[in-house]
Amino acid sequence: MNGDPFYEAYHDHEWGVPEWDSRALWEKLVLDGFQAGLSWITILRKREAFRAAFAGFDPEKVARFGEADRARLMADAGIIRSNGKIDAAISGARIYLDMRERGEDLSTFLWDIVGGAPIQNTWETGAQVPAQTPPAVDMAKALKAKGFKFCGPVIVYAFMQATGMVNDHFVTCFRHEECRALGHKH
Repeated sequence: MNGDPFYEAYHDHEWGVPEWDSRALWEKLVLDGFQAGLSWITILRKREAFRAAFAGFDPEKVARFGEADRARLMADAGIIRSNGKIDAAISGARIYLDMRERGEDLSTFLWDIVGGAPIQNTWETGAQVPAQTPPAVDMAKALKAKGFKFCGPVIVYAFMQATGMVNDHFVTCFRHEECRALGHKH
């Protein structure tokens, strides 16, 4: 693929696998937000540092982060130090909990936008893969309406690819059919 064993392991075992767990979806949404303007490999290499810095992406804990936590995060060279992205992660945890308190499940909310099952694409080359799609635009609008930040349609499409809401493995990739087989309605 790209010759990086770390990236290839991510592609071969994680990318494009349908994710149904709300907490895991929120973590990936936060990480994709941190990716804005950067390459995914940068975030992937820092993922464990992000998990440590953000209390394992436990929304209950992150939602309680205050100024001391913000200062700690801004001083943490292991993560991307951006006030806006850190604030977005903290506010996103609060939105996640607010949704849950109102009986709204993040997973159901997101998966309903794509019809409850992965969109199965049949790309043969990278040139065919769009940067965003109408469902990504819809999802970005819905997330922004809830108050989430760093979730424009391009970021959201990358999130949808990573979490298996769309199967964008090329048809020639061994993962295409494997991920297609995992695409049952939850």
